[in-house]
Amino acid sequence: MKEIGIGSVVLSTQGRDKDMYFVVTKVSDGVVFLADGGMRKLNAPKKKNVKHVSDSGVVLENIAAKLTEGKKVFDSEVKSALRQFNQPNQ
Repeated sequence: MKEIGIGSVVLSTQGRDKDMYFVVTKVSDGVVFLADGGMRKLNAPKKKNVKHVSDSGVVLENIAAKLTEGKKVFDSEVKSALRQFNQPNQ
């Protein structure tokens, strides 16, 4: 399994946001910062232990590129990219 990086789509496995998908906006030692564009905006990401997320194997390349280049990423972009993952009736 590859390393969780910026732009990776992860599934929360613990906490009140359990079973929700997020995009990784930043990675720090043992901690990831998550945003979903809705409840968790990009300017106030959720800090979560890397043990409490599961990598989906999907990387949102366009969002990852913008985040690493320091370009503006809109919450609506993240929200629409995650819409396919967060369907209630999967």
